[in-house]
Amino acid sequence: QVQLVESGGGLVQAGGSLRLSCAASGSVFRINTMGWYRQAPGKQRELVATISSAGSTNYADSVKGRFTISRDNAKNTLYLQMNSLKPEDTAVYYCYANRAYYKDNYWGQGTQVTVSS
Repeated sequence: QVQLVESGGGLVQAGGSLRLSCAASGSVFRINTMGWYRQAPGKQRELVATISSAGSTNYADSVKGRFTISRDNAKNTLYLQMNSLKPEDTAVYYCYANRAYYKDNYWGQGTQVTVSS
């Protein structure tokens, strides 16, 4: 089992920045891909960015050039640096972790990000 706890959300003005963190605990040894997803009111959950255990990254087109995903494997922590935030980035952001060996996935409880215009 893996536990994921997000932090760093909040209210920010358009153009501002936030840094989200996701601390993983439990059976973290075989975590492979980690990522961030978000869900806005009335919309489906969507991919924001993912990062493999080797550091390969993937971003949604809507955040490319503005968001940066990173991970510190020694600290079992995932990050999302969000710059040039827009009102349409407002959503609950969820941390995700995959363990391919065990074929299971885990989600955090989510952290609210609100961008005012």
